[in-house]
Amino acid sequence: MFNKNSMPLNRREILKSLAALGVAYTAVPVLTKPARAAGEVHYHTWSGYDAEDLLRPYIDKYGGMPEVSHIATEEESFTKMKTGWAPDLIHPGNYNVRRFKDAGLLRPIDTSRLQNWDSIIESVRTDDSVVYDGEQYMIPSEYGNSSVIYRRDLVDEKYQSDPTWGILYDEEYSGRLSNYDTAAAVVQCAALVLGYDNIYTLNDEQLAEVKALASRQRDMLRMYWSDSTQLEQAIASGEVVAAYAWNASLVNLKSQGIDVAMMIPKERMFTWIAGFVMHKDVQNEDAAYDLIDAWTSAESGAWLMENYGYGSTNLAAYAAADSQKLVDLGISDPQSVLDNSLFFKSLEPEFETKYQELYGDVQSGG
Repeated sequence: MFNKNSMPLNRREILKSLAALGVAYTAVPVLTKPARAAGEVHYHTWSGYDAEDLLRPYIDKYGGMPEVSHIATEEESFTKMKTGWAPDLIHPGNYNVRRFKDAGLLRPIDTSRLQNWDSIIESVRTDDSVVYDGEQYMIPSEYGNSSVIYRRDLVDEKYQSDPTWGILYDEEYSGRLSNYDTAAAVVQCAALVLGYDNIYTLNDEQLAEVKALASRQRDMLRMYWSDSTQLEQAIASGEVVAAYAWNASLVNLKSQGIDVAMMIPKERMFTWIAGFVMHKDVQNEDAAYDLIDAWTSAESGAWLMENYGYGSTNLAAYAAADSQKLVDLGISDPQSVLDNSLFFKSLEPEFETKYQELYGDVQSGG
């Protein structure tokens, strides 16, 4: 039986390798469950996203779970599909939809066959990362954030009234700050604080300024973190008072009674979107559409938010969820969160190389 408490850890492992550009995921074991519904649908997804509570309407209709395989990395899934492997539904990040589509692996999704389509947040379902040439290639189902988590009882109130990534560069908290151990976090956060709006395409002059600020931050950090459990322990003890972190850490810390909050910085937070794409050789379209509807229902979305801390794209889910819990998670107003977000994007190779080199120089003191 899936343990709901393992989901933040699994998603943490999935997200850990947002290393180069905030989009690549690390490996978790690839597992396949025997189908309990005569194989109506093969659903290829992240560990934890096959929780029965997310698929209840499908289970009620078909008498059991779909066939499930787990994503280890999206790169591995992409490579396997190019050789002919064909799961009916896949659950990637929005930044990979174009690559899957351009490889000829996907078919457009007929939104008229989805019961929940009209409830999906319009700004997400129409994003240019999920719609191509007027056709819908992804049904966005959830989103998550990377932002500053801070101890409300241990930092100046000004950061609550004027939230900013700048807290991670405040010498007042030297030795009690933490940043994520990736080029994406180090380069892009510094670029935001410097006021650059082209954080994915920084020129050499801008990168020099970023390097100077990132090097100054390095000397103020308690640690660069790569294990969110370690980070959460440091925040809980007060060893760290502000850090780059994810929704799951907010959920875990609040469950311990720690007085923490996640900022919506004035420079904007980072947001990823994930959802459903359909393989061009889908075997049972009707059941595939039923599974998408089940996962994106208001009830499933409410369960997702209450248990995993990620935002549902179904607006109706917010009325079905525990309102106080949504406030505590900072997602009670999803449109505000999304409007104040920077969506993760894939870096062009030349920028990825430059960012990684800069990051290496900062860490080595070069």
